[in-house]
Amino acid sequence: MSEQSSTPAPVASDVTAPSPGSAPRVAVLGTGVMGAGMARNIAAAGLATTVWNRTRERAEPLADVATVASSAAEAVDGADVVVTMLYDLDSVESVVREVAPAMGGDAVWVQQSTVGVEGSDRLVALAEELGLTLVDAPVLGTRGPAEAGALVVLASGPDDARDRIAPVLDAVGSRTMWLGAAGAGSRLKMAANAWVLTVLEGVAESLRLTRELGLDPALFLEAVEGGALDAPYVQLKGGAMLAGDDEPSFALSGALKDADLILAAARGAGLDLTLVPGAREHLARAAEAGLGDRDMSASYRVD
Repeated sequence: MSEQSSTPAPVASDVTAPSPGSAPRVAVLGTGVMGAGMARNIAAAGLATTVWNRTRERAEPLADVATVASSAAEAVDGADVVVTMLYDLDSVESVVREVAPAMGGDAVWVQQSTVGVEGSDRLVALAEELGLTLVDAPVLGTRGPAEAGALVVLASGPDDARDRIAPVLDAVGSRTMWLGAAGAGSRLKMAANAWVLTVLEGVAESLRLTRELGLDPALFLEAVEGGALDAPYVQLKGGAMLAGDDEPSFALSGALKDADLILAAARGAGLDLTLVPGAREHLARAAEAGLGDRDMSASYRVD
């Protein structure tokens, strides 16, 4: 697990850290399915918010609550907290390298994209190289919880950053778990996402099996409803599968990307997973069938 103890001293800056009790100024880089809801909740908490997205049109709907920046560097100028919620490791790394010179020395970088174990280690090294204070803080949840401010935040990083970013994490999440040095959050995210894929594919398989055995697949959901085998996610995704409601809450292509990150994390730990490889192959077949931009529950449509 990577540490941040060797982080170089921040460069001098005219920007000073917010005084205790004052509201931090926040920049949100990435306003896609997750980032848009998070940014809106940060602004709703009374925090001055600037947003940026590589495709500006995806940031414009936030203009009623936030300042829409023309560039990532413009967005972070003067920010006390910089949130990255971008698609993958490469996009996070390239954007942070671009904006680092514009960030104040006291700013905290809150990295909330899903980048995996190797990716989080690379970003810890990047923060050390650039003299940035990094909190690795991926989230559990999809579009609905992001819009409701009900995500679970898996935070890891220096203790002295906690109070400074607490208003931001409180705005986007229902609770925050602090897990240790930066990188621990991304490690737990891999384990949690492995469970998500297991449940997703387990529900899809049980529904398909019920159907192919000549029964109404809705009977499976009815049979487990309210019992020890049930969970809100079972009914949520199972109901969406049967209704054909695949408006993306979390895109299937993103689930496939995350499956690869989980498998890479397992290989790095010397662990041979049993269920995730099958889930990954099924998601790949669904993506090849043209369903990558639909919700991950669309995997039910592919045998």
